[in-house]
Amino acid sequence: MRTTQDLQACVDVALRRRPADLLIRGARLFDLATGELAHANLALAGDRIAAVGEGYEGRETLDARGLTAVPGFVDAHCHIESSLLTPYEWERLVLPHGVTAAVCDPHELANVAGRAAIDYFRACAAGMLLRLQVQIPSCVPALPSEEAGARLPAEAIAPYARDAALAEFMNVPGVLGGDPDALAKLAAFSGRPIDGHAPLASGDALNALCAVGIANDHETCSVPEALEKLRRGMTLLIRAGSVAKNLEALAPLLTLTLCDRLCLCTDDRDPLDVRDEGHLDAAIRAAIAQGCDPLAVYRAACLTPARAFGWRGRGLLAPGHAADVVLLEDLAECRVAHVVCRGRVVGEAAFAARPPAPDDAPFRGSVRCRPLTPADFASRRAGGRAIAIAEGTLLTRDVPAEGDGLALAALVERHGGSGRVGLAWAKGFGLKAGALASTVGHDSHNLCVVGTTPEDMAAAAEAVRAAGGGFAVAAGGVCRACLPLPIGGLMSDRPAAEVADALAALRRAAREASGTPLANPFLALAFLPLPVIPEARLTLEGFTHV
Repeated sequence: MRTTQDLQACVDVALRRRPADLLIRGARLFDLATGELAHANLALAGDRIAAVGEGYEGRETLDARGLTAVPGFVDAHCHIESSLLTPYEWERLVLPHGVTAAVCDPHELANVAGRAAIDYFRACAAGMLLRLQVQIPSCVPALPSEEAGARLPAEAIAPYARDAALAEFMNVPGVLGGDPDALAKLAAFSGRPIDGHAPLASGDALNALCAVGIANDHETCSVPEALEKLRRGMTLLIRAGSVAKNLEALAPLLTLTLCDRLCLCTDDRDPLDVRDEGHLDAAIRAAIAQGCDPLAVYRAACLTPARAFGWRGRGLLAPGHAADVVLLEDLAECRVAHVVCRGRVVGEAAFAARPPAPDDAPFRGSVRCRPLTPADFASRRAGGRAIAIAEGTLLTRDVPAEGDGLALAALVERHGGSGRVGLAWAKGFGLKAGALASTVGHDSHNLCVVGTTPEDMAAAAEAVRAAGGGFAVAAGGVCRACLPLPIGGLMSDRPAAEVADALAALRRAAREASGTPLANPFLALAFLPLPVIPEARLTLEGFTHV
């Protein structure tokens, strides 16, 4: 809420009665409304742009000669937990890449800890520099049959509808089948943006999803699927994540005709990929390299998501808009030189001025399964079908459990409930030896293991259990490397740089111990149990055809 003092300050700066709090001088401005590139100064008053033009003065000045100014980037859909970082550390990682706003769904931690996770993320958002819009998890667990650490029925989340929107609605069977709880959630949040999750939805089913108010989708993998969803009124979120990479397939749609219905998002992106490749800046760079019009791409990264989520005054470099500015050395390469967020130059001083991070103690000690032994991973219960994975997509295939490349996969209930273990065969991990384990297992986040021998699977599983959560590699019956994730079994309590280094070391250990060719084997493992994406998944029942 802007105060009368805020408004008066903008008027005074615009009319040159007083200097701007910060003057960005000499930049070439990329106007996303008209597509023009022209030199002008930006005069900031507090967290707003007060004026665009020449001749303004500033209490502080940022020399932007030789740079191009664009609005701050908006990540239209992300799960911060997938960065393996706390929200404050995630902000430190992505803000220098130009991300000044994001739409966040904390359903990963919510599947572990319920409403306490939502309140934690909202408390973090209140202290952060970038604008973090915390959506309310709609499906905890993802499907009613799942065993997560919490359950959030409609009555548990309805109070949040006063000031929040509904996160990705994954329970498509519940909507189509008329499940009362699913419909009650949609009704409670009607009139607010409702995020979708509708892989391969088409025809009558797609009509039904749109009819109940689901506004967007980030699971689209092909142009024909995308066009059908666009025709039905959906906004499409083009995903450039660490596992799911849909940008190349959907880039032909990023045109000036369609860009007002397209947004960029990361969904799930780990800290090593952000460090080495970038965040939304990497997606912008890739889209332009594929021949997309830069104006269409930057609109999808800045203006369209702001409009899609009802954020007035964001997405343009114009008076009254948020003082979120990214200064680029090169527009096509999206090389970020400086970031201004809420009118402040992003740097250590800005991060240090944040209030203390909210307490994460309630989310520790969340791995409560019993000790595991090789006997828990006997393959006789795995069945005759296998889950085939492929790099770059979350979609899987249901194939016969035969031929080369088979590994045993297990899912262990870890929240202190049933303690069940589901077994299935998996293909695509390329394991020649050893085992990998993870307490990140979308979306119920039970303990996942894939391996070549029961002894190695038990060693990897015991390593993450003893660490209070995390990733582990085992070979020869012993743990070779472990990355602890003690906060909910999902997030580290260490700085982003340390986590990125540890993840790089873990991946090296995985390649050396198991021979896996996958660039990101732990995220591939983490999505193996996700029961809301076709066509084969690992559940506590074992192999499941979705």
